[in-house]
Amino acid sequence: MKDPRNLVALLILLVLLTLLALGAWWWRWPAEPPAWTPTEQQILQSLWIGSLPAVPPAPSNAVADDPRAAAFGRNLFFDRRLSGNGEISCAHCHQPERNFTDALSRGRAIGEAARNTRSIVGAAYSPWYYWDGRKDSLWSQALEPLEDLREHGGTRMQYARLIAEDPDYQRDYEALFGALPDWSDRDRFPMAAAPAGDDAQVSAWRGMSADDRVLVNTVFANLGKSLAAYQRLIVPGPARFDAYVGAVLAGDSRGQDDTLTSDEVRGLRLFIGKARCIECHNGPLFTNNEFHNTGVLASPGALPDRGRSEGVSRVKDDPFNCSGAYSDDPRRDCPELRFARTGTELLGALRTPSLRNLHQTAPFMHQGQLATLADVLEQYNRAPDAMIGHNEAEPLALSRRELAQLEAFLDTLSGPIAIPPEWLTPPSAETP
Repeated sequence: MKDPRNLVALLILLVLLTLLALGAWWWRWPAEPPAWTPTEQQILQSLWIGSLPAVPPAPSNAVADDPRAAAFGRNLFFDRRLSGNGEISCAHCHQPERNFTDALSRGRAIGEAARNTRSIVGAAYSPWYYWDGRKDSLWSQALEPLEDLREHGGTRMQYARLIAEDPDYQRDYEALFGALPDWSDRDRFPMAAAPAGDDAQVSAWRGMSADDRVLVNTVFANLGKSLAAYQRLIVPGPARFDAYVGAVLAGDSRGQDDTLTSDEVRGLRLFIGKARCIECHNGPLFTNNEFHNTGVLASPGALPDRGRSEGVSRVKDDPFNCSGAYSDDPRRDCPELRFARTGTELLGALRTPSLRNLHQTAPFMHQGQLATLADVLEQYNRAPDAMIGHNEAEPLALSRRELAQLEAFLDTLSGPIAIPPEWLTPPSAETP
């Protein structure tokens, strides 16, 4: 018979081991997060879609909020004739079903673009466009891809002719902007001419009189203004995060519990706190639309991107900028352009993207260098030295679990586009 004392000792040992295991389990079990403080609630409200104001006015575009221009712009946006080969529309890269991106590392149309395709959802709220901010209005941004040989690859003279030769386009254009010029004299107005393009197109442009070039530029600018009127309608709708904030502001604890998981809430706390994301990704669109160098490596074989340091020079020299001859603002009042920062601190700095609907915009960064959100978070967690300029970010020292919680929170920012569905499709099956 076994010694009873040994059995007692064994039972005591088992009890102690069980208590230790339970203690370890209890220590790992996440406690309920504390209530949001008034200051934190103010931060949450600043990120809430309910705090998104109306789309700001666009003084340089007289038809920015004209429904007729938006309808005309929608037609243009989906029209493949707006290209050198008749196969590329704006929607080729800005695909509505992908949050107006294309799921590629770099945009690909007639050729491959130098950078990743940015979403145009909520773009009307930004004072700058492109990753480097080389355009200062939505309408002037819409013009550059049309002539870029890697994108649409057409010419402004070609597009001016298209508007005049399509009866519907001619009607819509003249209702907005007045009579079109007569382009029938081929000696004055070549079939294809632009200040940038192949040698023949550039030569044809230079052979035109200055007054005739202004006529073409005016129609070209108005085409961009119509495209912008359509794109101004494309804004984000509420996501799960917004429902959660609504519940927080209403003091609805049940609504909070039913909307986000505890890990998603912890990720939100990290986002506005320890992870310091809110320093750049703030406001209802989760972007400050400013320029930052975050030390992202260039794509293999590519030179480091000089970013805003070149973009700011280009926007100041752009004939289609806010202060240029094709702006509709009679005062040419352009404080953003006038006071734009310059200097070596902008070397390698690129514009902060919105974080809404992130999973529809992968891959990430300016050349699609990072495939997943986990890769992006690891980039910021390490904050490596920049290849060019200075990385503004500092290592975050987040744990694996914290990174997972932060990613879980970012998933809550996905929501619909707040525009009637018919605006997200070509106007008719007959559109080329």
